[in-house]
Amino acid sequence: MSALDGALATPGLALLAIVFVVAGVVRGFSGFGTALIFMPVGTIFLTVPQAIIAVTLTGVATWGLLVPPAWRAGDKGEVGVLAVGAIVTAPLGVWFLTWLDPDLLRWLVAGAATLTLIALISGWRYRGKVGWPGLAGVGSAAGILGGTTGLTGPPVILFYLAGANGAARVRANTILFLAALDIGIIANLLFQSLVGWGDVMRALVLAVPYAIGIMLGQKAFDPARERAYRAVAYAVIALAIVTGLPVFGSGAG
Repeated sequence: MSALDGALATPGLALLAIVFVVAGVVRGFSGFGTALIFMPVGTIFLTVPQAIIAVTLTGVATWGLLVPPAWRAGDKGEVGVLAVGAIVTAPLGVWFLTWLDPDLLRWLVAGAATLTLIALISGWRYRGKVGWPGLAGVGSAAGILGGTTGLTGPPVILFYLAGANGAARVRANTILFLAALDIGIIANLLFQSLVGWGDVMRALVLAVPYAIGIMLGQKAFDPARERAYRAVAYAVIALAIVTGLPVFGSGAG
């Protein structure tokens, strides 16, 4: 019970739980955005590694709510290529930080993402078929950017929003992609011996309000309301771009 007692004694636990409800609503509706919403508040009370572990483990703890429906609706082969590309290249992104100016890189990323977002809002769509090499390239870019800036999710959701897929397919593919990344992150954390029982218990405690938020978000999602889905997705991506700027410290994807 000591690990549970420690989790319940986490500073700011009540506020963290409220933030996870909000993050859950956004995740349940759009399919992404948890880390973006939680990390700025979470890192006030937790170390950055602890906050990352909390986001990842709560995500795994709530797979049962999100992954099975996404598995049925998503393109598993396509997502698999994207995820492998991202997981393999994420360490390369971290390595880039040793010889590239991270602030300059984050400005470039923000600029590219902003231009893409503006194009999408204007109505631009890519109607062609993206093959496996192209998918691997998108996944690799997401991994590199995630390793250097923390913005792993938005590049992939921008890719999907630029295509002809409907809201249900975009949401399902995004959920599957982020679930696959959770596996890669956990493997890396375990390899580095960064996860303890206290982290697990804290995640299980926070998974309860997170699950409540996810269920509320899922209930609000309507595949037929394409415009509403894209509006929320664009707003979350815009927030990701802003919080990823160097003036706000470390980015969260």
